[in-house]
Amino acid sequence: MSPEAIGLIGIIAFLVLVLLRVQVAIALLAVGLVGYAWLVNSQVALAQLAMSSFGTAAKYSLSVMPMFILMGMFLSNSGLARELFKAADHWIGNIRGGLAMATLGASAIFASISGSNNATTATISKVALPEMKKYSYDPGLSAASVAAGGTLGVLIPPSVILIVYGVLTMEPIGKLLIGGFIPGVLMCLVFMLTVYIQVRRNPRLAPVRKERVPWTEKLRSLAPIWPFFLIFLVSIGGIYIGAFTPTEAGAIGSFGALLFALATGRMNWRQFVASIEETVRLTGMIFFILIGATLFGQFLAMSRIPAEVSSLVMGLDVNKYVIVVLILLVYVLLGCFMEGIAILVLTLPIVYPLMTDLGFDGIWLGIIMTLMFNIGTLTPPLGMGVFVIHGVNRDIPLPVIFRGVIPMIVAMFLFSLVLVAFPEIVTFLPGLMK
Repeated sequence: MSPEAIGLIGIIAFLVLVLLRVQVAIALLAVGLVGYAWLVNSQVALAQLAMSSFGTAAKYSLSVMPMFILMGMFLSNSGLARELFKAADHWIGNIRGGLAMATLGASAIFASISGSNNATTATISKVALPEMKKYSYDPGLSAASVAAGGTLGVLIPPSVILIVYGVLTMEPIGKLLIGGFIPGVLMCLVFMLTVYIQVRRNPRLAPVRKERVPWTEKLRSLAPIWPFFLIFLVSIGGIYIGAFTPTEAGAIGSFGALLFALATGRMNWRQFVASIEETVRLTGMIFFILIGATLFGQFLAMSRIPAEVSSLVMGLDVNKYVIVVLILLVYVLLGCFMEGIAILVLTLPIVYPLMTDLGFDGIWLGIIMTLMFNIGTLTPPLGMGVFVIHGVNRDIPLPVIFRGVIPMIVAMFLFSLVLVAFPEIVTFLPGLMK
């Protein structure tokens, strides 16, 4: 059997294991180890496993991950989500659709804390959905605003997905994090515009809240959340101006978050321990996945599938943007069934060299890929973001949520086309970095 056929069997086996709910890390290790043994021999495969495990875990670039995760855990456990929603509600909640827009704004800010889709969706939904129900918002619009806001968690820095992408592709992590800032903010504004258009066309979706919030209350609502903006400015701004590395930024951010939580009395010993435990658990899980991804990628390289696919595509007589669109549609499809990290480790060994050979920027590719499988998290049959909302609030049926997110999906597709046409939106800020 040819190496290419063995590689194809390995890819299919990995997909089957993931769909059978086998943990991604175990699926990667199993397929990579067996495939490598099949192509070479078992002793070499075991030696490669040992070297991959140490080589991956010892990478200094990975030290950024636990730092930013810890920062997110400290701020999340301090109850900041409710304060964020309250502040956004005070400022824009009294216009038609304002609560949905406030939900998106709070999600964008909380996303930059957690760096995770599911964490943002689950946390904000507990705060925002009861409030929108209280003011008789359409359930589909309410759920859609939470689901769409959750997708911002992997675009606005610090993003765990973008850190993983940087480790797997050797792209500068600092530039990747900065590159996601403008697209993340613009995506939030596009979502708000989508809500505005919907409620203007159908006012019954979102009644106007009659009570007005005095300016003194609006300004007072900013007081509990200003430390977050300071932490974000120091950590992410420090990366941008070259004052410190991403790892140092994460350490400064997590220390600042701890000081904020303690100084405001928002964290007790139990919450502190829970933050540490969750950080260790998530970091260990991601390291396990990356070790498996390294071995799996080496197996694919041995099978020559990436080289063959690249050679085949480069030989096609079609415009390179046709190839881009086809690849992005594949990412949407994969996003319906798999989590972002699993998609990255499966596809990057093939897609990254292909796209860079076609002349596309690696930073831009990371952002556009992330945006595309974000779309998959909202689409049936296995839209993870939708199921997270349904798990938090069983009162909203799944079909209602799926119908509600359709305008958001359309908005994400249109925004993706804008990023393809104008990649400078992504590359502008990273290009200015020192």
